Amino acid sequence: MKIDIHTHIMPDTMPNWVKKFGYGEFIHLEHRNCKACMMKGDTLFREVDNNCFDVAVRLKEMDDTDVTIQVLSTIPVLFNYWAKPNDGWETARFFNDHIAETVAQHPKRFIGIGTVPLQDVDLAIKEMERCVTELNMPGLEIGSNINGLNLSDKTFFPFYQRAAELGCAIFIHPWEMMGEQQMQRYWLPWLVGMPAETSRAICSMIFGGVMEQFPQLRLAFAHGGGSFPLTIGRIEHGFAVRPDLVAVDNTVNPRDYLGKFWIDSLVHDEKALHFIIDVMGKDKICLGSDYPFPLGEHHPGKLVEMAIAEKELKEKLLFRNAQEWLGITL
Repeated sequence: MKIDIHTHIMPDTMPNWVKKFGYGEFIHLEHRNCKACMMKGDTLFREVDNNCFDVAVRLKEMDDTDVTIQVLSTIPVLFNYWAKPNDGWETARFFNDHIAETVAQHPKRFIGIGTVPLQDVDLAIKEMERCVTELNMPGLEIGSNINGLNLSDKTFFPFYQRAAELGCAIFIHPWEMMGEQQMQRYWLPWLVGMPAETSRAICSMIFGGVMEQFPQLRLAFAHGGGSFPLTIGRIEHGFAVRPDLVAVDNTVNPRDYLGKFWIDSLVHDEKALHFIIDVMGKDKICLGSDYPFPLGEHHPGKLVEMAIAEKELKEKLLFRNAQEWLGITL
């Protein structure tokens, strides 16, 4: 069995919210000359392949790579955190309904996690409750920052509290990378910014006391935890030598949180995979491919299958740890 916790999907059609709401850069999809174009208003944002939205193609590619179940989440550019709260809520509901419908059509192949308008915590909680209680989703995907606010901001603590009460797993995905405008060449926002952005999210949730105050939260972070596993020594050293700057909201050593949250396996390197298992713990790595995008693992789980010989460990990474994070039994 393989459960891929990091995959993205979008509807094949969606409203033109720019025209409806009269502002912003809401994405919609246009099908032009056999190409699918993600549009920001009238401007081309990105061309995508049909495996982004065509479930039949997705299922075939899952079969071709022996993926049993995909955990479906929205594409981060569709978070729409910058939108007016009620407009962001409307778009979130649209994407969540689409994911729920996809899961309902293929319940043995897909698990859905939702998106919420975190620019308004009350609305985010309301939509989270709907996702969990009405749409039967075991979790949510959120961004690594919310309009520049770190995830440690006290504004979000009621959201974490309710997520913990609901048993709602949370997948944190980098987006709106810090310094993005200063490094546009060479795809550096994706190659350099994303790993740093993920570490930003982890450190914020540790140092801000989120993990300490809400230990029952089941948190998972994308892209192998970004740069965090490799820099935990530096992070811990900074905590020790400058507690006046680092330990201002939480006095617990950041290393003590290793083994208390999950990361995915998307590191593209055998030595890196062994390293994150050693640092983060064999129970805290889940298969994640970033399907269907170019920076993802094109054959999900192949690195794990090639690098790990022990049957029990391989099963943990390929599906058992995912079930623990999601809080499900199959």
